[in-house]
Amino acid sequence: MNKFSRRSFLRTSGLVAAGITGSLAMPGLIRPSLAQNGSVKLGCLFSSSGTMANIEGRLNDVVKMAAAELNAAGGVLGKTVEVIVSDPASDWPLYAQTGRQMLQQEKVAALFGCWTSVSRKSVLPVVEQDDGLLFYPLHFEGDENSKNVVYVNSPPASSVLPAVDYLMSEDGVSAKRFFLLGSDYVWPRTINKQLKGYFASKGIEPAAIREEYVPFGFSNFQTLVNQIREFADGTGGQPVVILTTVGNSIPDFFREFANQGILATDVPVLGLDALEADFEGLDTAALVGHLNCWAYLQAVEAPENDKFKADWAAYVGANNVPYRPDVVIDPMVSAYDSVKLWAMAAEKAGNFDVPEVRSAFAGIGFKDPSGYDIAMTADNNYVSRGVFIGSLNAQQSFDILWQSEGTPKPEPFSTFG
Repeated sequence: MNKFSRRSFLRTSGLVAAGITGSLAMPGLIRPSLAQNGSVKLGCLFSSSGTMANIEGRLNDVVKMAAAELNAAGGVLGKTVEVIVSDPASDWPLYAQTGRQMLQQEKVAALFGCWTSVSRKSVLPVVEQDDGLLFYPLHFEGDENSKNVVYVNSPPASSVLPAVDYLMSEDGVSAKRFFLLGSDYVWPRTINKQLKGYFASKGIEPAAIREEYVPFGFSNFQTLVNQIREFADGTGGQPVVILTTVGNSIPDFFREFANQGILATDVPVLGLDALEADFEGLDTAALVGHLNCWAYLQAVEAPENDKFKADWAAYVGANNVPYRPDVVIDPMVSAYDSVKLWAMAAEKAGNFDVPEVRSAFAGIGFKDPSGYDIAMTADNNYVSRGVFIGSLNAQQSFDILWQSEGTPKPEPFSTFG
């Protein structure tokens, strides 16, 4: 286990000073211009409009980049991989409608998609009814295990709890009090329920915890940041914020936090969905030291990461992709991993039928851009990943404070909630 003191890191780095829409019409599917007979189709369910657009939309391009890599190597089982994308517009029922269309009409071999848990929950009955496969690239609340979903990222025991342990440790800030602020849906509420159970197991009284929720797309955080300030001024030890807002609410929250002059050295924020891309356009000098936890950070030093970042930059330049070529986030890597895991399973199975592909999952894996050997077992459809805790720097990126020694075995169901 590589450990770095948060306090010493901040000191030595010199950085301390410093509505969701209603139901919409079915979106049209976008087919590749070079679709071929005899190809195998993959379907993307990522929004490129609405509150999730900036971060989720780029995963469509990562899946296409991964497919192009497979095709350059001869395809999968000798067939060209064709990627069909759509725009569910951050509207949860549209994910289900589009997923059903892709499975029943387009006959896709697998779906890759969803960011929020509410969109995944929307698609879940569709893939279970049609015996499809959904590769889900986000870390999430766990407490779910479907044979029709491949959970490519980490459940809380492999991501959130190590980060909370770090915050509560002397290497972190010896956190004693917790302001839980999230978007109002299943992921934040389930995570916070588990956290409250975990805190109770550590002897933390309910009076040391405050819990608030905001609607999707919420942007005016002035009153809530004032409430955080009042909470921080109370007694009982070091306060921290655990942030589970999503979409545009993440940069809007941090912008207000900086506007009110609260530094990470006073009240650190652990942003569970905060990524490098959320800080594009923000002056992060006043936000240095806030934390996140993911299975990948852009700062990873590994040859596989160097290649992935170079491939993404080249793909953006060659295809006029509307995202920064120098920003890579965890779900992009997880989406790339998803395509590669599907291809490996299909090759092992010798065909594209879902039952055979699913039966081939056990034992497949590879060293991904995180530098860890990710792997699947016969236990479930979860993937073993490494864990990183990052500290935001003035360059809108995260420095690595801590990372796991290996890849912890995923625990789908929490004992704390």
